[in-house]
Amino acid sequence: MSAQPWAAMAREGDPLADETVAAIGVARLGEATRLIQQWTTNASLVDWAPADADPEVVADLRHYLDQAMQLPAWTRPADVARAEEVFMDYGPLSCVLLFCASLPQCYVMPQLSEVLHIAGQLEAHTEYRIRQTAAMVFPVMMRGGLTRPDGGGVAQVLKVRLIHASIRLLILTHPESAAAAHAHPANDLHQALLCYHWHPEVQGMPCSQLELAYTLLTFSYVFLHGMRQFGMPLSKEDEEAYLHTWNVVGHVLGIREELMVQTMDRAKADFDALQAMARERPADPDARPGLGRALVATMARSIELPVIRHIPVPMTRWLIGRRAANEIGVNQRVGLLTYAVFVTGRFAVRMVDAVVRLVVPGFSFTRLFTRVVGYHFLTRFLLDQTRPLGLPTELIGPMRQTVAQWHRDDRAPRWMKRLENRMTTQGEWRTAS
Repeated sequence: MSAQPWAAMAREGDPLADETVAAIGVARLGEATRLIQQWTTNASLVDWAPADADPEVVADLRHYLDQAMQLPAWTRPADVARAEEVFMDYGPLSCVLLFCASLPQCYVMPQLSEVLHIAGQLEAHTEYRIRQTAAMVFPVMMRGGLTRPDGGGVAQVLKVRLIHASIRLLILTHPESAAAAHAHPANDLHQALLCYHWHPEVQGMPCSQLELAYTLLTFSYVFLHGMRQFGMPLSKEDEEAYLHTWNVVGHVLGIREELMVQTMDRAKADFDALQAMARERPADPDARPGLGRALVATMARSIELPVIRHIPVPMTRWLIGRRAANEIGVNQRVGLLTYAVFVTGRFAVRMVDAVVRLVVPGFSFTRLFTRVVGYHFLTRFLLDQTRPLGLPTELIGPMRQTVAQWHRDDRAPRWMKRLENRMTTQGEWRTAS
């Protein structure tokens, strides 16, 4: 897409969701937020109509659901199922790429980072933000997440879509509108957005179509590109199935269809173009370094093994590139041993994998390493019951069952499984209740 249409997309929001939250109004957003927590599974959306709530808010939300809950006519269920299998096969690596590539790439976009900074969503509440992101990705990518009534992908994405619209409503409400701020129930996030001076003529629309399209690419293209970097590229058919599945998510999220990509070549071109545009409009002050530093520090605290505890810094720099890493503040010094383990290990492991695969197809030290790091991320951010994941009860069980299945890697030889167990845990990947 040329620069001119992208510039127009920077000023466009999501008409359906924006009209919904505008009809609800600032003063009743708290009630709407409470009500949408009842959207637990895809089936729960069909006849949702609570009687013990403001009937006007219920009517507005019901209209939104009727318009937004259907998957697009162009959905290819076989490709969605194929993408789900990729996620199941590479689940631990998916988490590594989510935290070390997708999330960091999100913060390259100055306006996206500025909204997060306003809300204190990464400096002060980094783990919360990480878990909220996982709370959308997992329901979408688990088996049947988008296509089955007992899945939760559509329900979770529709909540996120309304959150984006709420951000636009609050941040664009004039900060001197004291009546609106006073009428709204106490909520630190909402008050922070209400009181901020956002200038759409300069900064564009918050959570715009451009930013949503870019974020979609961080979940699809960045993951697939990361697989290639790790020396585990997927087939062309698997890559395009994965892109297609996230396009379906994009449709539910309110992203315009012309902004979606079908191939890796188009994805790369759009991703590079959007980053180039972002660099033409740097924010001042720049919120990105604080967010990036908070992210890698939080990841480091999740890894219990001393030698690889600070691996997220060099890994993130490698996955997203030095320029992007420097822009978001991921330029900390790490111990010489950590750096040496990462750099020498990355090259040596790739060479060993390539040689051994000539005799043992599927052999991969890279897969072992990413599974170990992924395990530590999973147990910290998804399975730690002292900090529960923000998912409905109906989805917690299936999510835990999905992660528990990842303890068994059928591709690995027996000795490699024993080595993995020493660096993770014996048996299913669960934490103590």
